[in-house]
Amino acid sequence: MNPIPELAPHLKQLRLSGILGSLEARNRQAIESKLAYTEFLSLLIHDEVARRDQTKFALRLRRAAFRSGKSLEGFDFARLPNLNRALIHDLATGRYLQEKAPVLIVGPCGTGKSHLAQALGHCAVRQGVDVLFTTQAQLCATLTTARAVGTVERKIATLSRVPLLIVDDFGLKPLRASADEDFHDLIAERYERAATIVTSNLDFSEWDQAFPANRLLASATLDRLRHNAYCLTLDGESYRSPKLAPTAPKSAPQKQVKSATL
Repeated sequence: MNPIPELAPHLKQLRLSGILGSLEARNRQAIESKLAYTEFLSLLIHDEVARRDQTKFALRLRRAAFRSGKSLEGFDFARLPNLNRALIHDLATGRYLQEKAPVLIVGPCGTGKSHLAQALGHCAVRQGVDVLFTTQAQLCATLTTARAVGTVERKIATLSRVPLLIVDDFGLKPLRASADEDFHDLIAERYERAATIVTSNLDFSEWDQAFPANRLLASATLDRLRHNAYCLTLDGESYRSPKLAPTAPKSAPQKQVKSATL
């Protein structure tokens, strides 16, 4: 008699329906290997834990809203010989997450800032940390919309609780009035409470240019971002440089054949 059909509704009631996916295979394994009942049960429980971990990982990855599947393994360190590789691998362990410290990444366009930020985000997701990736433009648009409907405080409170917030392309566009205040309020709420990664094409000394309307607000915001921050400078050629088209081989000059005179 096969007990699996009778087990199915009970497993679903206990929210263990994932076990059904491996139950038959594990049952055959138990019979063939003459496993003890406890060994058979252990295999099923390990399968369920692995399935739940994978489901949580996929959910965190989807919520993170990464632009692409950039990983640290795919980062081309050879292009940036002066980059502090030891610091990056230390950041990959997630220590800055426990410290709730910012990570600031600057460099010219195309040097891999977004790749590196997303790679660190992927490391955090694999460690079971909730991550949100956004650009400064997207973040400000979200806060502006929330302000328009009267929910900006609630939105800032929600974003302040994200364990790792990645803000890409900071300073690419100047922050307008109200957007600069919302950005400051978000950074102030996250200060020493959650880790934040920020990338920018601007040098650190130029970050105040993102706040053209309020230098005092710039000073207050950047002071919080820079405190105890890990700073990385990517200095190298852009990997987005256009490839030159191959030149066509020059054809050999054709010899003119003189016609013979009859």
